[in-house]
Amino acid sequence: MKISPVVSLKKLPALPKIDFQSILDEFRGMNPNDPGAWALVPRITVLTGLFAAFLAAGWWFVWNDQLLELDAKRAEELTLKEQFINKKRQAINLELYTQQLSEIDRSFGVLLKQLPSKSEIEALLVEVNQAGLGRGLQFELFRPGQEVLKDFYAELPITVKINGTYHDFGAFAADIAKLPRIVTLNNIAIASGKDGSLSLDATTKTFRYLDSEELARQKKAAKGGAK
Repeated sequence: MKISPVVSLKKLPALPKIDFQSILDEFRGMNPNDPGAWALVPRITVLTGLFAAFLAAGWWFVWNDQLLELDAKRAEELTLKEQFINKKRQAINLELYTQQLSEIDRSFGVLLKQLPSKSEIEALLVEVNQAGLGRGLQFELFRPGQEVLKDFYAELPITVKINGTYHDFGAFAADIAKLPRIVTLNNIAIASGKDGSLSLDATTKTFRYLDSEELARQKKAAKGGAK
């Protein structure tokens, strides 16, 4: 047979009663000229209010601006870190960039050598003409146009009309591509004549680099246009 234990409960102490009327009387009896004589509750209340007012004033007049400045400095710190990382990466790859720049300079030099000078352009036109005649083609039209000046080179278009066979046209284009100077065939149109022959209309373009005087005029004209 089981006997259940008897649990004795002690009475909890009663909460003290707050006399709001007496507290109000203490606030009413406050003498502003004699704070030392104030009761405890008014003192604590006034000190708490002053502390909260000081905190609000400090936040509004001092800490708010400082926190905004702190956020700005943190954002600036992140930007500077990113700049540092980028510059560090560039410094690590500086040798590679230098090699790439040297390769670009060499490639540019090779391409520049393929552009004839002003004195060599007439000889190049003769080479183009001879390339066509060497394939048995007949030039019905070979008319150089007006030069178009670019940044460091000039473009010379040549309007041509050639009569011949389709096979000879292909061989002529291959010969043009093998020339030591840059020559291109553009706007090609092939038409058949009444006698069964073919005629090719095209614009041949060759290029030459500008001499020092022409480059100086180009820079002067560019500065004048920028104004």
